[in-house]
Amino acid sequence: MEKDTSQSSTNDRIVRVRLIDGTQVNGQVNIDRAKGYDRLSDLMSDTDEPFLILHHVTIHQSSLDNPIRHKTLFVNKQHVIWAEPDQDQK
Repeated sequence: MEKDTSQSSTNDRIVRVRLIDGTQVNGQVNIDRAKGYDRLSDLMSDTDEPFLILHHVTIHQSSLDNPIRHKTLFVNKQHVIWAEPDQDQK
């Protein structure tokens, strides 16, 4: 059996997400996860995938003084109030 040596490329974008409990999550998402997906709104409106997968995550909660960091976080889209790409990215 041949080993697959192809590498999939990623197009990571920094995003900010606000959850229903008021928590703000900052992290990176792969915008090009599937063919035809090139915007954050494409990922958020995809009903086949119930989770938004974020990498290099920082979680800010009003009840905590220091942010919490995670390598990877799966966020249930039903708990998202809003999500926006970082405007400073090119």
